Amino acid sequence: MDNKTLATPITGPMRLALLDRSNPVFACYLVWMSLLVLKMLCMSLLTARQRMRTKTFANPEDLRLPKLSEVRFGDAHVERVRRAHRNDLENVLPFMLMSLAYVATGPHPMVARLVIRIGASARVLHTMVYAFVPVPQPARALAFFTTFLITCFEAIYVLVCCIKYI
Repeated sequence: MDNKTLATPITGPMRLALLDRSNPVFACYLVWMSLLVLKMLCMSLLTARQRMRTKTFANPEDLRLPKLSEVRFGDAHVERVRRAHRNDLENVLPFMLMSLAYVATGPHPMVARLVIRIGASARVLHTMVYAFVPVPQPARALAFFTTFLITCFEAIYVLVCCIKYI
């Protein structure tokens, strides 16, 4: 191959192949992001379970179910699950978007799959040590910063790959 061929941007069918499930990197992305979405949906159910268990409801219309007389806030168990869920919303969504952009740049397959697996696994671990079995720091911080740094890596990689097109 000559230098001109190597410098040519990917176009046409080859570009579409990057975002096709026949691409192992994109298939890896789809599996792990599906697991993260399911985990986040389960956080809503876990919050509801904690509210029912502790009879802590934030809305007056919910009081009729267990025949309570007043709205209650601030249960430690409910709030812990809500904070874990909010942390997911603040961190999983950027990770998902940057991982998709990263996959679209055509990174090295082994590195890309490893980065996606580690980032998603760290988010699952973060939820486990935050909402299910509270573990002393630095467990939660290590899980958080693992995905945070991977998201930063992906963003920088995409910037470097694509900045020449602006």
